Amino acid sequence: MKRWALALILIVPVLISFAGAQISESASSQGSWQPTDSEGKMFFPHDMLWGWAQLDLAPPHNEVDPNLCAGNAGDYGGVNAPCSMFARYMLSGILEVRPFGRGPLRRLMLYGAPTFLFGKTIPQTLYTWSPDAIGIEHSWGAGIYLNKGFEFRITQHFLFDRLGARDKNLGVADLGNNGPWGRFMTVGVRKTFGTRRW
Repeated sequence: MKRWALALILIVPVLISFAGAQISESASSQGSWQPTDSEGKMFFPHDMLWGWAQLDLAPPHNEVDPNLCAGNAGDYGGVNAPCSMFARYMLSGILEVRPFGRGPLRRLMLYGAPTFLFGKTIPQTLYTWSPDAIGIEHSWGAGIYLNKGFEFRITQHFLFDRLGARDKNLGVADLGNNGPWGRFMTVGVRKTFGTRRW
């Protein structure tokens, strides 16, 4: 039974995608899909990469908590507590790769979404502007553009990877590497809409 369910989850979006491949779409509130360029490259077209990057700063008393240290970490050493993995800086982004320029596979997309955390603070105990590396939280996946701005996506989210000297147990307040979400896999549908002004 599980095999049939998995097969349906994977096959139905592909069939819908192929059925809708004959429909020509233009930009609208339903998302946009460009017609196939018959002169374009089959593999690695010029517009195969899309993404964004973002740098966030968390002001004092509002640090990002990746759930690696207990909230009362300051009780286990004060300002010298070894578990000080509350982030001041967060660098995140996404990169989508669409490696096929023609044919039905041009609807296929692979993506990665890393988030790097930096800082050395302990709630209500130590507030610094230190850029010490904490770690990386990352996920990757694949998607297929269906029709009218809908994408079918599969995403794998991994455990938090610690960096540098913090890649070890940091005492009683250390909660382990599960991070805020732990490890999981999702199957979903994304709907895009609207047109950007720039």
